[in-house]
Amino acid sequence: MSPTIDLVADLGEGFGTYTLGNDRDLLEIVSSANIACGFHAGDPDIMDATVAECVRRGVGIGAHPSFPDLRGFGRRTMDLSADEVRTDVLYQLGALSAFAAVHGTRVSHIAPHGRLGNLVATRGDYAAAVADAAAGVDDSLIVVAQEGELAKAARSRGLRVGLVGIADRAYQEDGTLVPRAQPGAVLHDPREIVERTVRMVCEGVISTVSGADIDIAADTVLLHGDNPGAVELARLIRSELTAAGVRIAPLGEVLAEKQKVA
Repeated sequence: MSPTIDLVADLGEGFGTYTLGNDRDLLEIVSSANIACGFHAGDPDIMDATVAECVRRGVGIGAHPSFPDLRGFGRRTMDLSADEVRTDVLYQLGALSAFAAVHGTRVSHIAPHGRLGNLVATRGDYAAAVADAAAGVDDSLIVVAQEGELAKAARSRGLRVGLVGIADRAYQEDGTLVPRAQPGAVLHDPREIVERTVRMVCEGVISTVSGADIDIAADTVLLHGDNPGAVELARLIRSELTAAGVRIAPLGEVLAEKQKVA
């Protein structure tokens, strides 16, 4: 049976008069969107417009909460308590949910952004905080994560987990990402990125920084849209996956299909 995969990108990451990425073109390619909720990027006008466009195009809507780090784009470590993380996530998820309701839809998944997204894979207290916030708002939410503490915390609360693969990031042998501060953490060769994506989806493996292959499960593939050539790369990834017989669908459909097979 041919695999089915979700393609997701981080959208709505401008602020005021500042824009980042090409959301309009990416929305022609992706099946889901992680929408910034105001803490690392995004503002009410941008959130409203992004949700409306997702609804118009049939793209799944996800919350992309972060540390309250607008200046650092959510990529800096902050010394927050677990309860502060929980309430910050509630605040951001609530904001996006309001815009979704106005446009006749709902938030379908939650995907922590930046440094918070890194830490919830290894910090049990932060993972529990995010999972508690998600479960408290809507127990049908899908939690997007790599295997790790957040995935475990979400499953323990009865939440579905969508495993994310990131083809333009280097992986370590334990399955975690190479930190952005280290050389080679982000890959730039389009052909290499496309090849890694197809292998990830079709073969369930990815090459690590040491050159060894490791197993990887992915329900959704993250397409970064905030760098030059991102849209062209996203189009190529979608085209090559389709050529390999892969069906592209929103994350909820992907998980429902896998549950039927299981």
